[in-house]
Amino acid sequence: MSLSLEDWEEAMTERRIVALDATPGPLEVDLAATAVLVVDMQNDFGAAGGMFDLAGIDISVVRRAIAPTASVLAAARAARIPVIYVKEELRPDLSDTGAEGSPHWRMCQRMRVGSEITAPDGRPSRIHVAGTWNTEILPELAPEAGDLVVSKRRWSAFYGTDLAAQLRARGIRYLVVTGCTTSLCIESTIRDAAMRDYLCVLPVDCTGQPARSGSSYSGHEESLRIIERSFGWLSCSEHVARAFAGRQPATMPCSRRG
Repeated sequence: MSLSLEDWEEAMTERRIVALDATPGPLEVDLAATAVLVVDMQNDFGAAGGMFDLAGIDISVVRRAIAPTASVLAAARAARIPVIYVKEELRPDLSDTGAEGSPHWRMCQRMRVGSEITAPDGRPSRIHVAGTWNTEILPELAPEAGDLVVSKRRWSAFYGTDLAAQLRARGIRYLVVTGCTTSLCIESTIRDAAMRDYLCVLPVDCTGQPARSGSSYSGHEESLRIIERSFGWLSCSEHVARAFAGRQPATMPCSRRG
């Protein structure tokens, strides 16, 4: 179970330095100043009947990231590391889609944001709207007591949210970022985190980017290169879980599949 803010402040009196096998090079991480972010692992992106699925986007890439992410969360909770969920959802009146013609507004039009649907469980729902089935966290990764859930209106987890304040309150310096999709919400979040001097680690098997319809191109690999070169470190779920458990780094390299 994740810690409450009061328990976490008490635990912060101790530094817990571990070695993490990562690229472009090994990283020393203080577990007492680490949090795990779970970005946009919600029905709209990773469930049958969600926004991506209804738009004809192959959600298998997002689905592949569920099990590795679950293993990271289990290791984090065992190590008393806070877990923070970030989900993208808009107000029911759609007043926060953005100015007409803006990139986010265009995305909302293309993805039919706000449209009424019937969820797979029979409930009435709306695409990408807060308080509906569409924006609930995937059940395989459901938050537990003590986890924090932050709502965002744009691709970055920092834009227009209190995430930075929540991290400061917990004394966080290191972020293990998981979720989807690689070239949009994950890269945007890691870029914003780097601008705030957070040290970010992306487990590559805990993210993914579906290819555009009719194309094999997704942008996944390009985003990994950008993050690795300028904004953070790349690792994988196995290496992160080993580090959280205080074990020696694994010798096997991480796969970059996504």
